[in-house]
Amino acid sequence: MKSLIILASLCLCTLVSSKSFLFGGSQHTLVDDATPVPGDNPLIFCADPSDYILTIDNVDLDPNPPEKGKALQIKAKGNFTQTVDKDAYINLSVKYGLITLVNTKADLCEQMKEVDESCPLYGAKDFTKEVTLPKEIPPGTYTVLADAYTKDDEKVTCLKATVHFG
Repeated sequence: MKSLIILASLCLCTLVSSKSFLFGGSQHTLVDDATPVPGDNPLIFCADPSDYILTIDNVDLDPNPPEKGKALQIKAKGNFTQTVDKDAYINLSVKYGLITLVNTKADLCEQMKEVDESCPLYGAKDFTKEVTLPKEIPPGTYTVLADAYTKDDEKVTCLKATVHFG
């Protein structure tokens, strides 16, 4: 579960987009009119991102779609328009079909250490991270929701990804 939280935090804060075992095979977004996150990735914003504290310029995955048992390179670039201090948090939900695998709240600043960042977060951020996806990814549909807030409950960003693989 820790790796899910860490990688969801990557996905989230420009620092981006791989819930290690969640991607692979063909990907299908369930919401047709959603705003996609710029770049080569399966991410969509939960709502209009113009009010979010984090402006995501792009998130690129290589390969996209990610492949089981192989390295996944994540490149992300964005800008924090307001300071995000300690006690910021991320609500993370991971579902396999209708079954909830993870539903947790994590310290956003602690998770950012996985990409060599620390709070306070402000201004332009740019990073590249590589993770290896496990070979043993069960086939099915996975839905991930990563919703981040400041300590004062201001929306930092909210991202979704729905992935299906066989």
